[in-house]
Order: sequence, then structure tokens, then C-alpha cells
Amino acid sequence: MVLSGATQSDWSPIGGSMLTSWGKTVTAENAWTEYPRPQLVREGWTNLNGLWDFATTGRGAAQPESWAEKILVPFAMETPLSGIGRRLEDNQAIWYRRSFNHEESAGRTLLHFEGVDYACQVWVNGEQVGSHVGGNLPFSFEVTDAVQLGSNQLVLRVIDDTDAYDRYQLRGKQKIDNGGIWYTPSSGIWQTVWLEQVPSTYVEELRLVADAEGVLDARIEVVGDGAASMEVTVSRDGTPVAGSVAHGNRVLVHVRDPELWTPSNPILFDVVVTVFDHTGEVIDQVGSYVGFRSVGRSKDADGHWRFSLNGEEIFHWGPLDQGWWPDGFLNPPSDEAIVFEMEFLKAAGFNMIRKHKKVEPRRYYYHADRVGLLVWQDHVSGGAGPNEWPKWKKLRADLPGYEPRNNNWWRAERDNALDADWPDWAHEQSMRELKTMIDVLHNHPSVVVWTTFNERWGQHRSMEIGQWVLDYDPTRHLNIASGGNFFPIGHIADEHNYPDPVFPFELTEFDDYIKVMGEFGGHGWLVEGHQWDPTKRNWGYGGLPKTLAEYRERYVRTANMLGELRAEGVAAGVYTQTTDVEGEINGLMTYDRAVIKIPVEDLARIHREAGLTD
Repeated sequence: MVLSGATQSDWSPIGGSMLTSWGKTVTAENAWTEYPRPQLVREGWTNLNGLWDFATTGRGAAQPESWAEKILVPFAMETPLSGIGRRLEDNQAIWYRRSFNHEESAGRTLLHFEGVDYACQVWVNGEQVGSHVGGNLPFSFEVTDAVQLGSNQLVLRVIDDTDAYDRYQLRGKQKIDNGGIWYTPSSGIWQTVWLEQVPSTYVEELRLVADAEGVLDARIEVVGDGAASMEVTVSRDGTPVAGSVAHGNRVLVHVRDPELWTPSNPILFDVVVTVFDHTGEVIDQVGSYVGFRSVGRSKDADGHWRFSLNGEEIFHWGPLDQGWWPDGFLNPPSDEAIVFEMEFLKAAGFNMIRKHKKVEPRRYYYHADRVGLLVWQDHVSGGAGPNEWPKWKKLRADLPGYEPRNNNWWRAERDNALDADWPDWAHEQSMRELKTMIDVLHNHPSVVVWTTFNERWGQHRSMEIGQWVLDYDPTRHLNIASGGNFFPIGHIADEHNYPDPVFPFELTEFDDYIKVMGEFGGHGWLVEGHQWDPTKRNWGYGGLPKTLAEYRERYVRTANMLGELRAEGVAAGVYTQTTDVEGEINGLMTYDRAVIKIPVEDLARIHREAGLTD
């Protein structure tokens, strides 16, 4: 492939920036070379990461004639690893350009983008092949008719309004005026770009449900009209254990007494899907995997609802995980960096991660499946929130006609104070992104909870959205509003409190829900030499301790408090947070992942003694 003459010497990380150890080893040749879609694998693909031509213009301007800069894809323009490292200005557009070679082949050519923030248009050889809105999830275009033999040119135009008023972008923790709990914006390409050759009739999507009874329900979406039958084969360590053939797009496979997936025993089975034509010839074949497991709930001896996995009670214990990196922002600097962080959390005694207001690269969830970590997945937030965010007790006391266990209380006159009023177009875009997130992550056994809203951020049409999620994916738990305005739908009642964990057990309307401590802690400790920006405010919840010993004491105290809440009926705890992020120094690790503030062995012991791990 040809890349406009770009070489490693055309790029370097932004000088003076905080880099992780993995970021220090990134080059134009090794930036995210791993296959990006582990749940639907084909051998033939072309990675388009590396150095691209780069420019910014006014939004009204045509494609630039000169390209004076190079950017390292897949890192957003503001990041140190991009080599650009500056903010996108108001009313600017971002432009990317690169060339690639294409060899003659039968079938179709697909162009994949794993993440572009926020709205883009794409041209191949001067022909517009598609456009996309939404900054958090993968998308693709068929470019079969646009590519030509030999050299081809790919151009991308991107705009990003971040948190601009009335734009309703789902942006998560990004904010133009970053500070406090809000972080530097991330614009443009921020995940892998790649090409794929597929047959004329090909598997576009797999929807796999593998339960604890050993039943694999495979729903296969095929593009093209050449398919006559499909075969699904399940194997373990290279040995086939079951298979089935069907003539429609649904195949049921029964695996006898499968070893079940759990965080302590994350067993995965390989899945191969083969599509045959009317003569019995193979026309497409893809690889995937499943973990056999069933998500549920059960009551304990005192009548409290608890999470269950495969029919066994399980306490969910994990960190709030922002997924931000000082060198790559939304994109981890490497695949190895993801694994390091997960293995640290496992060794510390956590069995869960709450992925906060961000969707990670698809390989992240593959590693959670493989390492054995439950994932609570937040929908990315954005747009206006409701006028009020009162504590539950005050909220219910003030609602006209409120009575405990009256399931019509949310229909009160103050409904507009609990849900924001979103325009239809913004709601529809949010739902498109929510559906895509569920579709993309559906097959991962690690993902066990969908959280639609957090702390009322962008909270709107809660009952309608909650019912849609329940209907669309009945295999997982729904947390309608983590720490936000509770509505009686889904499975979870979620409280946030800093720094100490507390739960309002006296509110009887939560008796029918799994009670969780969705955020607490946030104890800060500043490690000299590992601050993102020493000139800005560095903070943690409850004020900063004076000594490292005091920091440890605070952590132990709140861990013990959560252990007491567990005994009283709380079924999960989420500690804020995995790492420092920009001015937030409340992480278990520094932002550069160089210093672990409490040794991992001590964390594991603290969690055992607090009764948070079994």
C-alpha cells in the first residue's frame, strides 16, 4: 500500500505530553495492528492505520488543495499520539487523506471505521461512498463500485460540535471547557480503519445467545441472495462439540453440559458459521466465539434481590472506569495496555467494570470475555438533562399523589422535571446509537448490564426507552438511571454517594429491584511527577488526605462500609475509579498507569476482609 510518501520521520508524539509506557513505543508502523472485530472474524483484511495526510478548514470550504501535516491514525487530533495535539476550533472541519492499493478480486469491498467523532463524509477516488452521524460506534460502507485496480485515494471530512448547545451530541465525558469531571474533547478518527474483501453473498452480522443450559441460538444476517443453508459448529480447544445446519437465518445448537462462563472461570467456545449455496459449495465462512452463561436475579434469605449468574448468587464489585488515556484519550495506546489494566483489576479482587459513558474498541470486550470481568455498559450521554435531580426521598415526598408502591407516581404533574423534553430528531439519533451499541456488544458474555442514563445526564423519555431496551435484549439487566431520576422499570435501583457508600433501604418501592451502590469513594491522592497538568486543580471527593496512610485508611473505611451494606441487602458496588483522569486524581492508578497507589496484594486483602470477595 502507498501512503502519499509518508514515513516515520513525518510523525512524533507531542513533546512535553504525558505518555504511558505503551504510548512511548507507538510508531507509525505498529499503531493498532490487531484485527478489530473479534466476534466476526475473516482472514482477509487490510489495516489502514498509520500516517495520513491531514488538514483543517472552515466548514464551508471545499477539500483542501494542500496537505501540510501528517496525523497518526487511529488517534484523535487533540491527542499527543496523533502528532497534531491541538483543539478543533469552532466552525472548523477536519480532513484526512490517504492512498491504498487494491488488487482484483471477486465479491465486494467493504470500508470499515471503528470510530469517528462525530459526523463524517467519505470519498473514494472522488466519489462519495457514504456519510455517518455518531461518534462512538463502528460503521462501514460498501465501496465495490468506487475502488479501482492499483492505487486508490480515500478522503474523509469530519465535524465535531462536542457539547455545543442544542446539538445533542452523545459525547460522554468530553467538554470544550474541560475541568472537574469533564475531559478534553476528542475529534475525528479515533479507532482502526480497515478494508475487507467479502463474497457477493456474505455474513454481515451474527446475533448469538448462549445460555447456561447449553443452547446456542444463532441468528445470522446475510447480504446477497446466494445462500441456501448455513452450518454452525461449536468447538473447544480445537475439538468440535456440537453443530447444526438450517435453511433459514436461525440455527439452534445444543451443547451437552458445557463448562459455564464465570469471572473466575471464563471459558470460551469457538464458533464457526459456514454459508453454502444451492450446490453445497461454501460461499462464506466466519469465526466467532461464545461463553455459555445466563444472567438473572434471585432473592436471598432476607428477601433482598441479588444478581445471579448461571443460577448462583454473585456480588458485583468493580471500579467506575472512564477509559481515558493521557496519550490516546478515548483510544488506548495499545492492545497490551487494555490487558494490563484488566489483569490489575482481576488481581485486586474485582470481578466487574462499570464502563462509564463510553464505548470501548471491540477488542476491549474480547479481553473482558477472555480475562473474566463482568461489564456494566453505559449508553454514551449527551444533550439536555431534566430540570431537577433531587434525592429519591425528597423527590417522592414532593410528587403530587405519590404513595409508596403506587406504580403510577411517575405520571404526576412534575413529570417534566424528572425527564428532559428532547426534540424527536435528537431522541431518534440517541436511539440509533443505543441500538447500535447493543447490536455491536450483544454477543459478549462479559456484558451483563445496560445503563441507559447516568445522574440525569440527557435523561429523557425514561419509561419509553427502558421498555424498548427490555424488549430488544431480554438477556441482560437494565439499569434505567445510575444515580439519576429513578423510574420503575428495569431491574436495578442505583444510588450514588461520595465519598461514603449509603443506600436508602427505608424506601419500600425499591424492594422489587436489585439495590446497588453505583458510585462511591473517589478518594484522591496526588503522586508527584505523575500529574497530567500541575498548573490546574487536582482534586478528589471529600478533600485530599494529607498522607498516603490517610488515603489508605479512607479506602479501607469505605470498603468496609460497602461490606456492611452488602450484608444489609446491597448487591453491587462501584468504586470511583480505576485511574486518575486529567485533574481527577481519585484513581487506584495514576493517569499514566505508572504508579499503583495501593499495592495490588493489599487491595485484594482489603476486599476480602471487607466481605466484598468470596
